[in-house]
Amino acid sequence: MKILYYFAVIMTMLISCATAQDGKKELVADSLYHDQDSILSHIEDYSDTIEIKYAKGLKVEYKPDGIHVTITNPDPAAKASKPQHITIRKSSSRFICTTALQLGNFEVLGLEDKIVGINSLRHIFSLRMLDQLESGKTAEIGKEGNFDLETVMRTKPDFILVSASKYGGFEALKECGIPLIFHHGYKETNPLGQAEWIKLVGILTGETKRANAVFADIEKKYNTLKEEVEKATSDNKKLPTVISGRQLRDGWYIVGGRSYMAQLFRDAGADYIMKDNKESGGIALDFESVYAKGIHADFWQTDGSSKGNFSLKELANEDARYATMDAFKNKKVIFCDLSQTPYRELGGVQPHFLLADFVKAFHPEILPSYIPKYYKLIK
Repeated sequence: MKILYYFAVIMTMLISCATAQDGKKELVADSLYHDQDSILSHIEDYSDTIEIKYAKGLKVEYKPDGIHVTITNPDPAAKASKPQHITIRKSSSRFICTTALQLGNFEVLGLEDKIVGINSLRHIFSLRMLDQLESGKTAEIGKEGNFDLETVMRTKPDFILVSASKYGGFEALKECGIPLIFHHGYKETNPLGQAEWIKLVGILTGETKRANAVFADIEKKYNTLKEEVEKATSDNKKLPTVISGRQLRDGWYIVGGRSYMAQLFRDAGADYIMKDNKESGGIALDFESVYAKGIHADFWQTDGSSKGNFSLKELANEDARYATMDAFKNKKVIFCDLSQTPYRELGGVQPHFLLADFVKAFHPEILPSYIPKYYKLIK
């Protein structure tokens, strides 16, 4: 009997250990997000041929006379515009960026040294770029509508990256005779599609292996986490609900149901209250209509700039009605402080971190060790 007893105890311990090990294996994403090994040390393991998988606004073809790139605006709401066709025959090393996100495309690739001009110091967190500005290696060229054309010419850029939503001043830049390239990455509604625009920078700089390596790392982490969320929530009849935005000037600014952020909510295992909306960007609605839809939402995503640590009290000071919402009362407000994080600079090229931030809020058991990077629950 004693032998049987000890045998039963040992078997129980072995089963418990095996179960614990299986549990650890199931949390693949949690370990992936804590892998500190730099992907840039493995770039030689990747192909130097660019293939586009997610980005709707990029098409790449390899032909005898060079790499042919077709650029279009991927925003479903955008009016049809003439595609831009460029042929890359050699790598370039001198660029001007006109948005913080364009800088982020170079930053995640470790290629800030190729930026010779930038339009503004606002929203820049890259220490390397700030050093380049201080040393004079990178010049500030002014803002759209008021560019310093002499400085632009002095930097001798090979290309100037411009944004579809910036309407002032680009005509003047054309007078410099420097090729302008539209960077529409921020218009992609698929988070991985937006990040995939780093491959355009890889083509322009001749760093295609580097771009493939960095994107593969982003893609692996994003899709692994997305799959684990799907697995963990497959048996749930009710997903946590989420509302976005808040009152800004003339209305409650909220992201559309076909937007980049709405896709992140879905992939993070949440039910977005505006999921039936057909807009791909942000929209302003009257306060009452959003309030009625979102008062009982489990979570509330919003962002803004704060001089210190933004709190629930500060949020309630903006409008007393906020304090009556379930997400507020239950301390389930997920906030991104734009003045304290490089969201404008890197958010679009780090969708795997944005996804992880939301998963940490919606389903914390999936990422027990993860520390949020951009969006955090506030108190």
